[in-house]
Amino acid sequence: QVQLVESGGGSVQAGESLRLSCAASGRTFSSYSMGWFRQAPGKEREFVAAINWSGRVTDYANSVKGRFTISRDNAKNTVYLQMNSLKPEDTAVYYCAQGTRPYAGVSTSFGSWGQGTRVTVSS
Repeated sequence: QVQLVESGGGSVQAGESLRLSCAASGRTFSSYSMGWFRQAPGKEREFVAAINWSGRVTDYANSVKGRFTISRDNAKNTVYLQMNSLKPEDTAVYYCAQGTRPYAGVSTSFGSWGQGTRVTVSS
């Protein structure tokens, strides 16, 4: 079983940046794809970005492409989400998640979730 702890959320103005971190423990981090998801008030949780186990392959939702960057440091068991040019519509609770199968691609299913970190972007 893996434990995931997100951090780095906060309140910012539109156009500013934030960097989210997700620290993992309890299962071999470097073998699994990682993803970021978000849930805005009154909406369903949606995919934001994913990175494969090696860090060489990434995928993004169209709404964040070109503004957000996902990365990972397998030596630190941590995945990051750099968010630039933030918009009010990015306001949500952001969750990191781990893939369910080792050495799978970025389209894998995700089965372990953190508690989330809140991001609020004001105009």
